[in-house]
Amino acid sequence: MEIKREVAVMWCVVLFCLWNSACGVLSPKGVNYEVLALMGIKGNLHDPHGVLDNWDSNAVDPCSWTMVTCSVDSLVIGLGAPSQNLSGFLGPSIGNLTNLQSVLLQNNHISGDIPFEFGKLSKLHTLDLSNNSFSGEIPSTLSHIKNLQYLRLNNNSLTGTIPSPLANMTKLAFLDLSYNNLSGPVPRLLARTYNMVGNPQICATGIEKDCNGTAPTPLTLTCNNSQDSQPSEKANSKSNKIALALGSSLGCICLLILGFGFLLWWRQRHNQQIFFDVNEQHREEVCLGNLKRFHFKELQIATHNFSNKNLVGKGGFGNVYKGYLQDGTVVAVKRLKDGNAIRGEIQFQTEVEMISLAVHRNLLRLYGFCMTATERLLVYPCMSNGSVASRLKAKPALDWGTRKRVALGAGRGLLYLHEQCDPKIIHRDVKAANILLDDYCEAVVGDFGLAKLLDHRESHVTTAVRGTVGHIAPEYLSTGQSSEKTDVYGFGILLLELVSGQRALEFGKAANQKGAILDWVKKIHQEKKLDMLVDKDLKNNYDRIELEEMVQVALLCTQNLPSHRPKMSEVVRMLEGDGLAEKWEATQRAEATRYRANEFSSSERYSDLTDDSSLLVQAMELSGPR
Repeated sequence: MEIKREVAVMWCVVLFCLWNSACGVLSPKGVNYEVLALMGIKGNLHDPHGVLDNWDSNAVDPCSWTMVTCSVDSLVIGLGAPSQNLSGFLGPSIGNLTNLQSVLLQNNHISGDIPFEFGKLSKLHTLDLSNNSFSGEIPSTLSHIKNLQYLRLNNNSLTGTIPSPLANMTKLAFLDLSYNNLSGPVPRLLARTYNMVGNPQICATGIEKDCNGTAPTPLTLTCNNSQDSQPSEKANSKSNKIALALGSSLGCICLLILGFGFLLWWRQRHNQQIFFDVNEQHREEVCLGNLKRFHFKELQIATHNFSNKNLVGKGGFGNVYKGYLQDGTVVAVKRLKDGNAIRGEIQFQTEVEMISLAVHRNLLRLYGFCMTATERLLVYPCMSNGSVASRLKAKPALDWGTRKRVALGAGRGLLYLHEQCDPKIIHRDVKAANILLDDYCEAVVGDFGLAKLLDHRESHVTTAVRGTVGHIAPEYLSTGQSSEKTDVYGFGILLLELVSGQRALEFGKAANQKGAILDWVKKIHQEKKLDMLVDKDLKNNYDRIELEEMVQVALLCTQNLPSHRPKMSEVVRMLEGDGLAEKWEATQRAEATRYRANEFSSSERYSDLTDDSSLLVQAMELSGPR
């Protein structure tokens, strides 16, 4: 009887332990504490686009919520809602998400103080609150986050001094506190890369000491310096010191030459892939955020030695292969051509840095990169539904609702690049083949191979016209000068591709209108014969009013003069149903007036490219034609 009682007690203890384990993330009321924390955050934010609508206080766990990333143990490890127009303030409940590793809330309108509760997040390694409206002082509790590697608080309204404990954060690799209202003194920071520019009381001109800097770890060679081991009685012998110093230096140089010669001999004999070990300064340039650096052999195995069976795309600057990493992750590996070109390393580093800074739900996110002496590779998530161009040709056809959603998603991605990303970016090859579809057929703008970095202060004319025939804006084709309005033109052609289901050079072929396709589209719009343009695979399963609105937006985007085209922010609003009628009516009146006026001269026609609205760019080519 006693034995049975002991067994029963043991089972009770076991069950109690299992219950405690299962309820480890439950509050006393039986609610997941991470759900409570996230709902507390949502309650303090204003969400105009409804991106947090599926956050439900009655949910068992938040792992299916948008903007939330969970671990395999169903614990919240990531919170990312960049560029979603969120406002309000960030509540203290974020400190209860103790498993957070990454918080990305940049490019919103969040105000108030930065919660000191961030100091409780011991596992946090990435925190980006840049381009918001945070005020008050930088909480000193951030120094409690011992694993923090990447901290961006730039472009806010922060005041006070920089907390001196931040100087003790040994793992901090990147710190950006620029463009606030911080005051001195500036502590001696250990971050490898930091930026204080734009704080008038610290860096009024940007050239003061401690405004910015990098602290690369130099390559050092340890040589036995017999000078230090000499007996004290020889310390006064000047000639001995000089001889020893020269001998040590020559010995180190000889060792270095021998090592370099052996490396060249080994490479020539074995003809193997030599990995390019960039120094610490290079690593700072490309290792931003959570980018992973892959080994070439790792990607070689993932793609079955870049087998043609894994080839999913070809372009002028490289091929794209589908690959499977060791953990089962499916990726797309972009293997760039001319990896060992003279400027290949510069172009590659610039592209990696630019892409890593562009974070938006409608932009293709970069997983990582690989760089060796002869190879340059970029690793992206694999988009299961391929490109819009391929899906428009596939069966079953994309339904009208999906095409509308693709147009809006692509527009929002380009809007982020043009007006919300810092630095500004233009794509220069907007077309259906460069718009990818994720598991839910949401549009993701990919391929920044033709992008140019926008610079607010300088303008530049580039003579190298890059892009795809049928999508190139007339002013870009004739002058080689591009702006964000060049992308707007390409987006207008993309809308017509979505409507017609055909490539730009194909639609209108049946009506023998290949030479003046936009004039033909305008003509059939005026005659209300848009059924001649719409994709036959839709079989009349579309909204005719929405069809006309999309064609109107396309015609506004493809006007001949760039100054007459709307900005991407206006395009997105029109696709959302706001302001199209007024814009269309105003354009029609202006067009009627222009028909009665004399023809513009060449200088007048493109002079608008130099106004502030076009945000001209420095010609920083990012990997050439795709």
